[in-house]
Amino acid sequence: MVDNSVLAGEILRHGAYVCLRLSAAGDTRAAAAVAIPALAEKLGLENEFASPAGPPAQSIAFLRRHGATPGVIVDDDVVHADAVVHVAAPKAQPVDDFCREAARLLGSLARLRVLGGVVRPRTYTGAAMNNFAYAHQVVQQPGRAMPNAFLIPMSKTAAWWAKDWMERHTYFLPRYDDDGRMQSEGHALASAAGIACLLRRTYKSPTEPAPDGAYDFVTYFECADADLPTFHQVCASLRDVARNPEWKFVREGPTWHGRRVATWPDLFTARGA
Repeated sequence: MVDNSVLAGEILRHGAYVCLRLSAAGDTRAAAAVAIPALAEKLGLENEFASPAGPPAQSIAFLRRHGATPGVIVDDDVVHADAVVHVAAPKAQPVDDFCREAARLLGSLARLRVLGGVVRPRTYTGAAMNNFAYAHQVVQQPGRAMPNAFLIPMSKTAAWWAKDWMERHTYFLPRYDDDGRMQSEGHALASAAGIACLLRRTYKSPTEPAPDGAYDFVTYFECADADLPTFHQVCASLRDVARNPEWKFVREGPTWHGRRVATWPDLFTARGA
């Protein structure tokens, strides 16, 4: 029987993107003064903006709004978010504590929408795919080197989850006809242009499929300004169902574009820049 019992269940990391939408009467100076830095220090969350070797074990990052595009899944709290704060840790408690206390500290200043999930061991990656896609992928760079951040939450359709894991696996690889002619690239080749220049991070829902109101996947990218065309090219390739049939089963939320900034107060200066 081809069931999910063979898939990895271990959780390697917990994370959340806290989307902040300032209230109509929201005061940016008051928001900037909220004690989020002290909360991060109390929870042992280290700022990843200037980290030279990837994110710290327990990390926090600040993303200032640059723009957003609505998706098939309507989510106004994401598409209209003024800022996003990312927190991550090997254990759930620092992440949960941050989200709960940030909501209390911000009070009526902002509406919060938390997109959370977990990292598990890779499901469909053998040695050859690891060498193709992961062995030389770009790692996180300091914020000034790769200032662009893209948050794209998404879910798969019921038809996707009705498939067994072996059938789902086939959508990530190229498909060939009986004469060896490639019919479609699949996810791996459609996204190959981004391996060397796009940082990708994905949190999965702890349950598959996710419960109502949550996303199956919360996908995040970082890149340099020079690599923005590659990011958009990769997204277009993945969304082309002739090249990547998997996308027939994808429903995207908003694509939120931010700029990485060094501190919490930086989120509330030059908004929209």
